[in-house]
Amino acid sequence: MKNNYNNKTKVIGVIGHPIKHSYSPFIHNVAIELTKLDLIYLSFDVPSSQLKNALNGMIALGILGYNVTIPHKEKIIPYLNFIVDEASVVGAVNTVVNDLGKLTGCNTDVFGVQETLLPYKQDIADENVTVIGAGGAARAVVYALIRYFRPKKIFILNRTEQKADTLKNHFSSAMKFSAIKTGELFSDSNIDWLTDSKLIVNATPVGMLPLTDDTLITSPKAFVKGQIVFDLIYNPSPSKLLQMASAQGAVTIDGSSMFIHQAAKAFELWTGREMPVEAVRSALQLLMKD
Repeated sequence: MKNNYNNKTKVIGVIGHPIKHSYSPFIHNVAIELTKLDLIYLSFDVPSSQLKNALNGMIALGILGYNVTIPHKEKIIPYLNFIVDEASVVGAVNTVVNDLGKLTGCNTDVFGVQETLLPYKQDIADENVTVIGAGGAARAVVYALIRYFRPKKIFILNRTEQKADTLKNHFSSAMKFSAIKTGELFSDSNIDWLTDSKLIVNATPVGMLPLTDDTLITSPKAFVKGQIVFDLIYNPSPSKLLQMASAQGAVTIDGSSMFIHQAAKAFELWTGREMPVEAVRSALQLLMKD
């Protein structure tokens, strides 16, 4: 994949709605400063009704690429010229590369999930896992789990079981993984799925700043000692969900590692340069302590 980077100042950015919570501009601009590239990373609040116009603007202005966040990861696909294989299987795009007006959709969330859970690969293999949510982030999580971690079963819990069924059917046909079960999140009968899972992943934005008191799991009984609980939210850290899980003896992982690794892959796609990951991680940790 090519990009149209040159020595003139170029723009990269993130589109979503809402977008004020995102730390993407911070970490990418730190990386730009460290690598001394003539770039700037901006955030663009784009409602769904303006998504196509935002992509036309990308082409007209020569913007190198966008990160894509809620609620556009699935909706953006029809407006792109090309979709890389992994993003096509996932059915969600979180990174767009502009190659002289041709827009390519990628999914670097998968890489972020893979790198974050890699230390726990042996713990997850042949065990049950639960994914909460059924949107674009959940799709990346399920794909990464099936391809790289080989769990025994994947339980998908969502506010509406119908959307969870859509995700299940997508992966059952795309990847021949039949051991996916779905359920409504707030059904009392599904608490056994949580307690029987070695890994629980929150792939929803619930609990994110500013609504930090929100959590989709309200009972501490959902967590057990020795579980791994991964919340894709990185602001705040720890989320209320992780605080509850930690109190029950679970190993907890916030979303900062996934966030940085997916950003590093996108940065490389746009610039051809590696992001100085550890330096960026240190800068983000200092920012979040303030």
